[in-house]
Amino acid sequence: MKKIKLEKPTSGSQLVLQTLKELGVEIIFGYPGGAMLPLYDAIHNFEGIQHILARHEQGATHEAEGYAKSSGKVGVVVVTSGPGATNAVTGIADAYLDSVPLLVFTGQVGRQSIGKDAFQEADTVGITAPITKYNYQIRETADIPRIVTEAYYLARTGRPGPVEIDLPKDVSTLEVTEINDPSLNLPHYHESEKATDEQLQELLTELSVSKKPVIIAGGGINYSGSVDIFRAFVEKYQIPVVSTLLGLGTLPISHELQLGMAGMHGSYAANMALVEADYIINLGSRFDDRVVSNPAKFAKNAVVAHIDIDAAELGKIVKTDIPILSDLKVALSRLLQLNNVKTDFNDWIKTVIENKEKAPFTYEPQNHDIRPQETIKLIGEYTQGDAIIVTDVGQHQMWVAQYYPYKNARQLITSGGMGTMGFGIPAAIGAKLAQPNKNVIVFVGDGGFQMTNQELALLNGYGIAIKVVLINNHSLGMVRQWQESFYEERRSQSVFDVEPNFQLLAEAYGIKHVKLDNPKTLADDLKIITEDEPMLIEVLISKSEHVLPMIPAGLHNDEMIGLHFTDENEEVDNA
Repeated sequence: MKKIKLEKPTSGSQLVLQTLKELGVEIIFGYPGGAMLPLYDAIHNFEGIQHILARHEQGATHEAEGYAKSSGKVGVVVVTSGPGATNAVTGIADAYLDSVPLLVFTGQVGRQSIGKDAFQEADTVGITAPITKYNYQIRETADIPRIVTEAYYLARTGRPGPVEIDLPKDVSTLEVTEINDPSLNLPHYHESEKATDEQLQELLTELSVSKKPVIIAGGGINYSGSVDIFRAFVEKYQIPVVSTLLGLGTLPISHELQLGMAGMHGSYAANMALVEADYIINLGSRFDDRVVSNPAKFAKNAVVAHIDIDAAELGKIVKTDIPILSDLKVALSRLLQLNNVKTDFNDWIKTVIENKEKAPFTYEPQNHDIRPQETIKLIGEYTQGDAIIVTDVGQHQMWVAQYYPYKNARQLITSGGMGTMGFGIPAAIGAKLAQPNKNVIVFVGDGGFQMTNQELALLNGYGIAIKVVLINNHSLGMVRQWQESFYEERRSQSVFDVEPNFQLLAEAYGIKHVKLDNPKTLADDLKIITEDEPMLIEVLISKSEHVLPMIPAGLHNDEMIGLHFTDENEEVDNA
């Protein structure tokens, strides 16, 4: 292997930082520990990369996720060995399922101690193998520039995802005078495939003979930077669109052809479009069970086309008639260039618009309790649908998906595939660091809040002005909802009998706290959402709130409960 001589002896830790800087990394999230002391010593006087000191390794990984999801850049994490690495596993797994580009450095005991149950040793490579795109253990200091460069490249190309680098302490300490050639050495890795014109023409030909087509807009549209091209394709052929949770914002909610989120807590119009369609074009979504509900019943009367960058997703869940392995941006660009096909979907568009009007998301205002739906709707109005919205996981996540008027790419930052409670606050911190001039608002329940609330310490420490909207129902709302709906109202361990005083907690972290419990003053009270300072807005809601409509597990997309039709003669259960 070719050797490159260095100007002066350089430690492994310095090589890590120098390589990251050359790759364009500006910020890293981490938490120090024994095995990472050499790297943290190098960080002390290193210029050009900002280090954000998290308060827990899970927080660090979610902060990096929020940064990556909001910016499109690679999020970089540094944690120590043993418990530091295992604490980061939840965030790594979350990033893996949501295709988030992360580069995670984990400390490791010295090479001589590996495999001998040394203090704070864990088989991090083995643990993370199923939840990373690739992982390394660096055995030679001279290999650091090449491996870091490769790992960064792997994380952001193809289907993005987390890559882990296990860094033994002696490897990061050792000084070297030469390094191995840092050029990429990935002979069997293909960054992405490109759809052929024949494949794309087949997709368009099927479109020309269809009468009721619908597009499923997934997170891949965001990740591939394809939003503008996607919108042009939708406009050109006038195809109705349903969005996955991670696909919200790819087409504005206000757009006539946008039918809203599909799936378990999706809109009537979106779910009925999937049921009635004769042609489904999936762009950058993996046919998640929360969207298709029961795969055996899904799209029985439709031809299915699927464009995805990951071959493993094609045909994995839903039988696909036109599978296309391709970078989505390349495929959509070429679809716009190919000869036009004649289409006429006027009758179909009329039907889907009628469905939007027939059963919109709705709620009844109350005099005694604040409705969470109204809270989100008002925040949408005050921010003009332009804020970066981050959520934790639970009922509030679904209400925010239903009621916020998204209009921009990468606008909703949430945990999709893993559904990780505790994601919200740290992810919002990362998003704000990526987009400092944007209003970043995180919605969180009182359950998820208590999993990572220690990250609030960063708000004053780093001048991070996010707004935390705490939807407090004194319970694990989604768990309780399922218990009430499917377990004969046995609310086993889903209600918090004792909770902290959130006002005192906010004051302990030096941030403003506002408690809202009066629906009559809610509209005025929420105007503080546009202020430029960190704050905790606690909104008290009833324990009896349910997220509706809903498709019970295993049922078809047209078997929704809790619908409210504008024509009272069609009204069904609206619990």
